[in-house]
Amino acid sequence: MRTRVAAVMILVLAVLAGCASYPLVEDPSVNAGSRIRQLVLHFTSEDFAESRRLLTQRTANPVSAHYLVPAPGGADGDPSYPARRVVVHRLVPEARRAWHAGRSQWRGETALNNSSIGIEIVNLSRCEPRAGVLAVAGPEDEDCRFLPYPEAQLAVVIALAQDILARHPDIAPWNVVGHADIAPTRKVDPGPLFPWARLHQAGIGAWYEEETVARYRARFEAARPSLAMLQAALAAWGHAVDVTGEDDARSRYAVRAFQMHFRPRRHDGVFDAETAAILHALLERYHPEALAALGARAAPGPFGQD
Repeated sequence: MRTRVAAVMILVLAVLAGCASYPLVEDPSVNAGSRIRQLVLHFTSEDFAESRRLLTQRTANPVSAHYLVPAPGGADGDPSYPARRVVVHRLVPEARRAWHAGRSQWRGETALNNSSIGIEIVNLSRCEPRAGVLAVAGPEDEDCRFLPYPEAQLAVVIALAQDILARHPDIAPWNVVGHADIAPTRKVDPGPLFPWARLHQAGIGAWYEEETVARYRARFEAARPSLAMLQAALAAWGHAVDVTGEDDARSRYAVRAFQMHFRPRRHDGVFDAETAAILHALLERYHPEALAALGARAAPGPFGQD
């Protein structure tokens, strides 16, 4: 028996020696976890060919993503993509850091390139400064043109996201976010036409319960919380906002990002009763401890004022 064990050990070491110049035995520890904690979705604002060039070639401002999802090609599709069938392009292995998030923050974490997987979706939506505006001071100074996502493309995005979440169970529903959520002063993608509710139905990301929203909306219409309270709630959800009690641009950008994600039919950056109700419904469902901690700040007052 000892001879057989010794022979097995010699064989193992010989195999390992073919891969490394030193003896090595796999001895895994339970004290480890995944580095992946977020899934971030983007749109490219460019066609497939330009998106692929920017995400794979050296440029003055290098960017990348783990995956690029084209829009269908053909006569009625993206002329730069040669096929009607949507084929996912893997650009960066998931184990490596891609440069897709940039300056970002979510739920107290910064530099989300280090902890996230990024999916870029080919879509020509974009925002420009409003005509006559010399310097953009807030979301109200931008004109945005949002375009729908083709059904074939969405089906692939959903399947890809499901696959990623199956491999990375540490990604919580509230950490499936858009680029706008983690960088609201700079980004608007994937925009209000991206069907977050549909993704939630497919097991991807967070969503609220309608009955809970209705309960909070009735409460807030009767006695509305102050803006400081609402800013604190938005920060508890994950956004990088300061609890100033003032209607500052940073807050309006964050509110717009939240609305594009959860109330896309109106995303003007105004913290109205419906937006507040959706926010509280999400906190109740996913972060009840954070909602309880906000209770002390919930003294009613004029909506949007302290």
